Amino acid sequence: MGRLLKLREAHKTDAPATCSVLWAHDGSHLATSCASDTEVLIHDLSAPPPGRSGSTAGSSPVVLRHHKEGVTAIALGPMAGPLASGSFDHSVKLYNFPVGSFQGNVTRFTLPIKSLAFNKSGSLLAAAGDDDGIKLISTIDLTISRVLKGHRGPVTGLSFDPKHDYLASIDSFGTVIYWELSTGKQLHTLKSIAPNYNSDSSVLNTLSWRPDGEMLAVPGLRNDVVMYDRDTGEKLFNLRGDHEKSVCSFCWSPNGKYLATSGLDKQVLIWDVDLKQDIERQKFEERICGLSWKPVGNSLAVIDVVGRFGIWDNPVPVSMKSPTEGVVLNEPHPLFEDEDEEEVLGKGISCYSGSLDDSIEKGSGDFSPISRKRVKKRGPSFDEGEEVLQEIDSRKRRKESENKREDGEIRERAVRMQDAFQVGFTPPQQGKRRFLCYNLLGCVTSLENDGFSHVEVDFHDTGRGPRVPSMTDYFGFTMAALNEKGCVLANPCKGEKNMSTLMYRPFGSWANNSEWSMRFELEEVKVVALGKNWVAAVTSHNFLRIFTESGLQMHILSVNGPVVAAAGSGDLLAVVTHASDCLSSGDQVLEIKVFNINEATQTISGRLPLTPCSHLTWLGFSEDGRLGSFDSKGNLRVYSDQFGGSWLPVFSADKARKSEDENYWIVGFNATKLFCIVCKSPESYPSVMPKPVLTILEFSSPLASSDLGADEVENEFMMTNLQLSEIRKKIKDMEAFGLDVTALDDEAFSLEVKLDRCILKLIASCCHSDRLVRATELARLLSTQKSLKGAITIVTASKLPILQEKFSTILEERMLDDLKTPEPIPTGRSNGKTAYSVQPPVRLSPMMEKSPDLNNRTPNTIKPQIKPSPATETLKLVKARYSTPENLAQGEDISKERELGSKLEKVATFVKGKGNATSEVTGKDVSSSATGNVKPELKIPINPFARVKKAT
Repeated sequence: MGRLLKLREAHKTDAPATCSVLWAHDGSHLATSCASDTEVLIHDLSAPPPGRSGSTAGSSPVVLRHHKEGVTAIALGPMAGPLASGSFDHSVKLYNFPVGSFQGNVTRFTLPIKSLAFNKSGSLLAAAGDDDGIKLISTIDLTISRVLKGHRGPVTGLSFDPKHDYLASIDSFGTVIYWELSTGKQLHTLKSIAPNYNSDSSVLNTLSWRPDGEMLAVPGLRNDVVMYDRDTGEKLFNLRGDHEKSVCSFCWSPNGKYLATSGLDKQVLIWDVDLKQDIERQKFEERICGLSWKPVGNSLAVIDVVGRFGIWDNPVPVSMKSPTEGVVLNEPHPLFEDEDEEEVLGKGISCYSGSLDDSIEKGSGDFSPISRKRVKKRGPSFDEGEEVLQEIDSRKRRKESENKREDGEIRERAVRMQDAFQVGFTPPQQGKRRFLCYNLLGCVTSLENDGFSHVEVDFHDTGRGPRVPSMTDYFGFTMAALNEKGCVLANPCKGEKNMSTLMYRPFGSWANNSEWSMRFELEEVKVVALGKNWVAAVTSHNFLRIFTESGLQMHILSVNGPVVAAAGSGDLLAVVTHASDCLSSGDQVLEIKVFNINEATQTISGRLPLTPCSHLTWLGFSEDGRLGSFDSKGNLRVYSDQFGGSWLPVFSADKARKSEDENYWIVGFNATKLFCIVCKSPESYPSVMPKPVLTILEFSSPLASSDLGADEVENEFMMTNLQLSEIRKKIKDMEAFGLDVTALDDEAFSLEVKLDRCILKLIASCCHSDRLVRATELARLLSTQKSLKGAITIVTASKLPILQEKFSTILEERMLDDLKTPEPIPTGRSNGKTAYSVQPPVRLSPMMEKSPDLNNRTPNTIKPQIKPSPATETLKLVKARYSTPENLAQGEDISKERELGSKLEKVATFVKGKGNATSEVTGKDVSSSATGNVKPELKIPINPFARVKKAT
């Protein structure tokens, strides 16, 4: 890094504000503006003294004072084009550059302007801001050619495609839209790919096409800059270096080889885009919010948020390729193709606008006719704005005609249906061993040598038994599946004489020659799968062929479309096929079916969800039989019986990645974790040697940002809840078959305790965030009374008396609900076992009984009816249940009454102690002149902070 660059004050600001800087096309002038200043300055740069980086010496700047409020954006047309400015006063104005004479008002908005941009030819000016539309203005007659609407937030950045096909825009929420200029339609919408600056008006999202138009640069979410493809909108790569905070501004060098980036960390980095490395940097006192590369030299103009600007000489080391090498300057406008270039340059601003009167500014988009010399002779009815768009459309058609073959191939690739793939395989590499199958049990590898292949089977657990002998492959196997009992291998057709072959190798058998193979004529095996005592293969004829472990052909089924993948586990076989052609967006339309081979039934049938613009990369079962899928966007989905059968997203690679160059190659998963191999870009597959290392990642649901600030706890809550629902389903299924569920009951209880622990943490967060209704909802989800008492402790410590009262009521209701459930009572012995009878529920509410007739009483004798507390009802219930004449006659032990009464007294004492309650346990009279003598047995604490009068 060279010496510190000194900046010179251009605009005065009281607070950080958005400032802009632009070079003239011949490098002789600079234009600057600031959102806190109503002036636009044009600096005439005389030659600075040699060797003085940062010098901005020259004559006094030309001051343009035509806006009533701060200038938020400026843009410069091509060649000797005009200078446009936008402001907080909602107007867009034009100036003759570099003279600075005012030409007129272009348009008005109802809200402030945030961004301006000329296309490469200067025929269109795009303007946008806090309004809901982007205006495309023809610079020939200053009419509004089109208004583009699609953003849901302020548009802060605009950039025309140098090839005149697209306009890219970005808003403060980080959403990018590709607009097709010929039709005005949205071509691609990339949501939330850039930082969200909606709450900070001093930072504006920006974007910029590379000068050759092949890629679009957008600030990323990881303190980086991300490049997106011009045609597909897909991410190509990113530039990530030493920026410690988000990138807020950047600028391409004239030849597109270098990129200058400015970050919120007050650094400016120079990148070699081809090498994806930063080659130079500068640290500044304030954040740099505007950058502009000199069109004819190795210099970079910068301006910070306090209105100071400077020139960084030689930002690219002189030993490297010049940032202007190979640049063709002064490319003529398409409408000037029949005129001499010098003649066009001599016309200056007259090519774009004539004299305008400021008084024509009467409203949004209102203009007077412009008297000026036309560029070309046209008929009297010629529509200037339409001609510009027609020229763009015509040139686009010519380009498509010239590159028809190439474009056709691109479109074919974009909408091509995904080919079949074997789960756990890697592509062949010349002279290197490859995986035919890799799973949590082991792997099958192959190495081609002299026309033959050498196949080996290895298990991760080397102590499981004797090593499986390697074999020489004469068929050219390209796919395999592996389980504990054997492996199946297959190869596609290789010409008419080499038919597709399916081979099964058992690892142990009581008989010799237990290995078997099948040959297929006129069809080839696409994918294979293994399960419990069966082998499956799906062929090019859309046949699902199922064999027994010994090679007996059991079933042949037809699947609905070309196969994509298959996976097996136990009795279950999952097959994914194409349901139809790809959508116009390129999305795959896949269908999945799950078969129970042993019972010859189909358990799951439906569409397989994928992330938009992605394809399937992995399919498989967990050890406990749960089905999962992984797509190319890094999302793992698990099938659940919830909601009638749904796919639940449980992992997102975007959240788990520690760096942008990480790719996850999936191996398997269990109830809470994902097992994968981390590959560094550009590699997407692991190599056999050195032996890949398995990485374990925790599941993480794609949760929205919560107002509690407890994302990890909420994720744990959702994952634990999902586990618990799966365990309960297993318990229900096993009980239906009369199987022992003791172990599952213990596991379910442990998960309930874990879930309660998460809920208590969330309740504490709700108390701190004043989310009392949500805290009450969470309290009702607690499974044990002990957890409810813990929740009461939390809200009492948080000094929330109303919430404490709510939780106490929930606790007593829970105790009543437990008592409403009939308990088995021993009635004798039958067949050597104790027999039980279920006693019907006791009538609990005294208020449900008939009240005495009050019509015949005088008002003085009427006493109010007081509803006993839930605790009073509980004690009466105990007496009613265990003190019936039948029980006493049979000599039943009524010690349960005393035991439960003791527990209730402890609960009452606990509630009383937590809130300093005013209620008391039975045994004391509460007198009242209004109600008479009433002896309540237990009251709910109303205000835990109320003072209690001491008895005298």
